[in-house]
Amino acid sequence: MADSKQLHEIVERAVAQVLDRQLPKLQSELVQRVLAELPTPADHGAAPGSGSTSAGLVQALSGIHAGTTQKEILRGLLDAGSSFAARVALFVVKAGTASGWQGRGLGDDDAVKDFPLDINVGPSAHSYQNRVVTPANIAEMDRRFVKQFGGPENEQILILPLVLKDKVAALLYADGGQTGLLDAVSLEVLIVSASSWLEVVSLRKQVQAQREAGDSAPVERPSAPMPVQSVSSFQDPFAAHTPKHTAKAAPEPSAEVVEVGVHASASAAAAPATDPFAGLSPEDADTHRKAQRFARLLVDEIKLYNQAKVAEGRRNKDLYDRLKEDIDKSRATFQKRYGNTAAASGDYFQREVVRSLAEDDLSVMGTNFRV
Repeated sequence: MADSKQLHEIVERAVAQVLDRQLPKLQSELVQRVLAELPTPADHGAAPGSGSTSAGLVQALSGIHAGTTQKEILRGLLDAGSSFAARVALFVVKAGTASGWQGRGLGDDDAVKDFPLDINVGPSAHSYQNRVVTPANIAEMDRRFVKQFGGPENEQILILPLVLKDKVAALLYADGGQTGLLDAVSLEVLIVSASSWLEVVSLRKQVQAQREAGDSAPVERPSAPMPVQSVSSFQDPFAAHTPKHTAKAAPEPSAEVVEVGVHASASAAAAPATDPFAGLSPEDADTHRKAQRFARLLVDEIKLYNQAKVAEGRRNKDLYDRLKEDIDKSRATFQKRYGNTAAASGDYFQREVVRSLAEDDLSVMGTNFRV
């Protein structure tokens, strides 16, 4: 289909906008859900102490979610992890090699910086290859690591993968040091939470970039659709971290791009059999089509976030009064982009409100809706 690429971009933009508006709710639900699934620490042999309590875990999760940049989130993970293990260290994984980033309890925070961890043997290899939390004995760990940093008194260690978009971006090492503090359940909750929040923050940045690009676009004659990143793309939190040692394994293939919702939306956005813009110049016809799609996107977003109000408004025939703020705001957004273009005469946003929100029954909009 000729407009499949444009349709793909529109769907991606819609998904990104939905995620951006859901961020506060997502953060709250993420904390509550992981806590609801968390067994009692005693069932998993968690070490006693303040780090074993639910209150301590909530505080640790809040510290991770307080991060607004990727580095802040990762530092928050290490700080939180030090409440549930005596020693923790984060190793960046790039092209089949792992390089130390920062640690807690192993000296100063940068004690492990650039340390080349062997991920081809032992628990590190198992965790990396299978993307699972791996408990082990310190004797199985990379000998160079043990020689430089020593091991815990009880010899028990834990390797946890930080997975981003189905790829291991880092490995978290944890042990009980001299105190024996090693809460495996809480550490797993923390690393899953950090992974999720890193992706949410990445998507938030994409949405902000899209909005800025949209605001700076010419109003008189919109050009090609603004470039957007794939929803499945992820900004590397370790982009500035270059391992100093040579890779022992071949580079991993890049993650495949996941197309979100294209098939579900294709039928709704398909062009009619008879082109209503056949008599226009190709440039003006393209502007009209883009305006139609943009109007549909705006109204679909209103419906998505106001399903209860839409149902009540249709039933009571006062739909505009219930959705006035959202409708007026979206109308202004549409006018800003297409109000001074060839598509202005089509009044596409107003038509879409009546078609989609009112289901072609103008009476349900109420007396205050202007035609």
